[in-house]
Amino acid sequence: MSVALIDYGAGNLHSVHNALAKAGAKDIAVTADPDVVAKADRIVLPGVGAFRACRDGLYGLPGVVEAMTRAVHERGIPFLGVCVGMQLLAETGEEFGSHQGLGWIPGSVRLVAPGDATIKVPHMGWNDVTPVTPHPLIEQGEAYFLHSYHFAATNASQVLATTDHGGSIVAAVGHGTVVGVQFHPEKSQRYGLSLLSRFLHWKP
Repeated sequence: MSVALIDYGAGNLHSVHNALAKAGAKDIAVTADPDVVAKADRIVLPGVGAFRACRDGLYGLPGVVEAMTRAVHERGIPFLGVCVGMQLLAETGEEFGSHQGLGWIPGSVRLVAPGDATIKVPHMGWNDVTPVTPHPLIEQGEAYFLHSYHFAATNASQVLATTDHGGSIVAAVGHGTVVGVQFHPEKSQRYGLSLLSRFLHWKP
């Protein structure tokens, strides 16, 4: 089984690669080659930083977005977005202006605004992941988060899990063969490796 780990200059590639390998992946290509992406059996889109910078980096790779789109929506290839890679699934991101995302899951990415003024942003550290819509990849547990913006999903049925940071925040979204997680599986020790293993074996 081949895994395409998208290299667009905005991901924690070394850590994600190592976590995928520990989870059982044997053939991992860190790639910006649309031909490799198009033929992969699994696609992982990492992301660290601001929505706009990540979006510009991804769309700056010739043919990669098109290859991802065909692989996922025509071939039904399982796809995992991590942190900003998950946020890019939204229609728009509101960090430093309004910017278009992939639009694979309806919603927008907005600043975290805790109801309690004493709670700090960014949301950083370990927190509970609470499943709200049954999905084979998402289980109850604790994961590592680091983000200032969150995914406000339009369709509640596409919210797979939430966490709490001065109010409910989306921790995972999904639709069809697409799943995105706000937390970092590669930093979430046993919980994260278990999720990545399930992703590698997932047959939607």
